[in-house]
Amino acid sequence: MSIPQSGGGPIERHEQLAEYLADGCKPKSEWRIGTEHEKFGYCKDTLKPLPYEGERSILAVLQGLRDGHGWTPVEEACKLIGLEKDGANVSLEPGGQLELSGAPLETIHETCDEVNAHLRDVKDIADKIGVGFIGLGAAPIWKHEDMPLMPKGRYVLMNDYMEKVGDMGRAMMRRTCTVQVNIDFGSEADMVQKLRVALALQPVATALFANSPFFEGKPNGHKSWRSYIWRHLDDARTGMLPFVFEDGFGFERYVEYALDVPMYFVYRDGKYIDALGMSFRDFLQGKLPALPGETPTLSDWADHLTTAFPEARIKKFMEMRGADGGPWRRLCALPAFWVGLTYDQSALDAAWDLVKGWDAETREGLRVAAARDGLQAQVGGINMHDLAREVVAIAESGLKARARPGAGGLVPDETHFVNALKESIQSGKVPADELLEHYHGDWQGDLTRIYPEYSY
Repeated sequence: MSIPQSGGGPIERHEQLAEYLADGCKPKSEWRIGTEHEKFGYCKDTLKPLPYEGERSILAVLQGLRDGHGWTPVEEACKLIGLEKDGANVSLEPGGQLELSGAPLETIHETCDEVNAHLRDVKDIADKIGVGFIGLGAAPIWKHEDMPLMPKGRYVLMNDYMEKVGDMGRAMMRRTCTVQVNIDFGSEADMVQKLRVALALQPVATALFANSPFFEGKPNGHKSWRSYIWRHLDDARTGMLPFVFEDGFGFERYVEYALDVPMYFVYRDGKYIDALGMSFRDFLQGKLPALPGETPTLSDWADHLTTAFPEARIKKFMEMRGADGGPWRRLCALPAFWVGLTYDQSALDAAWDLVKGWDAETREGLRVAAARDGLQAQVGGINMHDLAREVVAIAESGLKARARPGAGGLVPDETHFVNALKESIQSGKVPADELLEHYHGDWQGDLTRIYPEYSY
C-alpha cells in the first residue's frame, strides 16, 4: 500500500486533476522500471505470522535493516513503519507483509540486482532472529484471527470500511501478496495504448504467475485465490475498467472515474482523518463532511489515486497489478514481461493488435478464468495457453529490440528474464500447479511443508 503523498499545492482548477496525471509523461530516454513485491513473514518454529513487535517480529526486521544495512527510518505516530534508501522504500502491508517498492531503474538487470540484494539483506536479518519469508499470492494456512493489523492509521480506517463493502476486503488486506511493475508513458496517446494493453492482458499475467491455490489449510479451487479475492473486494474501486476502451478515453476520463471512487481518508499533520465513503467531488467544493469548508491539495488527489485498485491503474506512471507474489525468478520475470510488451513500439502494436477486437465480456471472462484455471483457462474460443505463448513471444521480441546489455556487456539483452515464463508455457504448468502436485503427492496434504521448501 502506498505511503502518504506530498508536494502538491492547492487545487484551484478542475483541469489540474488531469494535468497532474499528464505531468507523468516522459521522453522515452527517461522511461524507468519500478518493481514492487510483497512477502509473508513467519516464525520458523511455530509457522505463525509475525506480530508487529517482539523479539521475532516485523519491527525487529525493520530495525535490523535500518541498523545493519543503512536504511533510513519512516515513522508514523512514533512507530517504525517503513524504510527508505536510494530511491527505494520498504513498507508494511496491513497484515505485516513486507514490501519492497523498488527505485525507478533503467534496466531489468538493475531491477533484478535490487531484488536479490533486498532478499539477501532480509534473509540476513531473518536468520538471526529465527524467522522466514515466503512468496505466495495468498496465505496458505493462516486465518483472519491469526493475522495482526499493522499500526498505520490508513489500515485502521480501511479495516473498518472493508466490512461494509464486498466480502473479501479484510482477506485482501491481511492475507494476500503481489508482485507488480510500474512503467512510464510518453504522451496521452501512449498512455491510452499501454493501459488498454495492460488491462486486456492482465489475465495472462494472472495465469502465468498464479501461485495461491491454498487458503485456510486446503485447496481453494483456484490457481490464483488472490485474484479471486480482489474480484470480491469492492466493485467501486476494482475491475477491468471497460471505459478505458471507449473512444475518446484519456487523462480526463480517468479523472472522472477516480472522482467516483469513494474516499478512504484525508492525511493531515501526520494523521489520517476518516473520510470513508465520502466524495472527492464534494471535497473540491469545500463540502467534505470530514473537513467542512476546506478544499483539497494535489497531495490529497495523489493520495486518493492510491485508493483505486483496478487491474491496472495510472498515477504519474502506470501500475500492472495482476500477478501473485512468488519465487525470486518470477520477481524478475514480471518486469521483463511488461517492459517487453510496452517499451518497444513494435511489440506494443503487436500486443494491441492481439487484443483490440475483444469486448468487455471477453476481457472479464479471461480475468475470471485465469484465476480459476491458470493456463488451462478457455474463454469464447480463446485458449489461455496459446494466448500466453503468443504474448510471451511478443514480450521477448520487445526485450530483444531494446537490446539493453547486462553483466558488463556479457549479456546482450534482457530476454533471459522471461525464461521462467517460457518454461511454464512449455510444461503447461504455473507455480500453483507445482504446489498442488506436491500437496496431493509427496506432501500428502501436509501444507506445513510449503514453508521450508518455498521460502526465500
